Amino acid sequence: MSQTFTLDGQSIPFADGQTILQAATAAGVFIPHLCYHPEFKPHGSCKLCTVKVNGRHTASCTMRATPGMTVESNTEDINAERRSLVQMLFVEGNHFCPACEQSGNCKLQATAYQLGMMSPHFDHFFPSRALDASHPEVLLDFNRCILCSLCVRASRDVDGKNVFALSGRGIKTRLIVNAGSGRLADTNFSPADKAAGVCPVGVFLKKRRGFAVPIGERRYDKAPIDSIAEEI
Repeated sequence: MSQTFTLDGQSIPFADGQTILQAATAAGVFIPHLCYHPEFKPHGSCKLCTVKVNGRHTASCTMRATPGMTVESNTEDINAERRSLVQMLFVEGNHFCPACEQSGNCKLQATAYQLGMMSPHFDHFFPSRALDASHPEVLLDFNRCILCSLCVRASRDVDGKNVFALSGRGIKTRLIVNAGSGRLADTNFSPADKAAGVCPVGVFLKKRRGFAVPIGERRYDKAPIDSIAEEI
């Protein structure tokens, strides 16, 4: 007999070692998340996947499923907390969706739609962040970085290159390129690297490919993010 737990009243089967998020995704149930990737060790930094387990808040990407646990996710209060987190991500960076090449393919934007975010709510920080156009094939737009560290982990754990890192603490934390010059061109980064394809927003942009797919015809233009539970 398979092991199960209850998620918003629904029985969810799971295998030994699976987290709540992994089991829910396998069962076709969407839990919002941005920093999780199935190929990496759970990080728990974005907190969007937070659920209530037996009345206590926890990150579903790190919490192992156990038989009989009761999990709440799609509730008004939890979604309100998630909406506030997304609103803070929008104001901490420079996210200009109407002019962004990643619009329609952006998981932050799609998650905001899914959570019913209608305004940024908080005052914008408008940080000053430079672009890195030094690489011949890829542009880095740090304005869109949400510090999920997916590119850091991909470069370190999959590509074996350690091209990227997070520097600073608190509100001064930022994504950097591990080169003396700080330029992507001065590393062994390749557009074929895993790190180039895991960003949930629009930090990594391939040059000479802008708007190849028109806005309105992109992934989340066609279907909301919560309708594709198997997607990361």
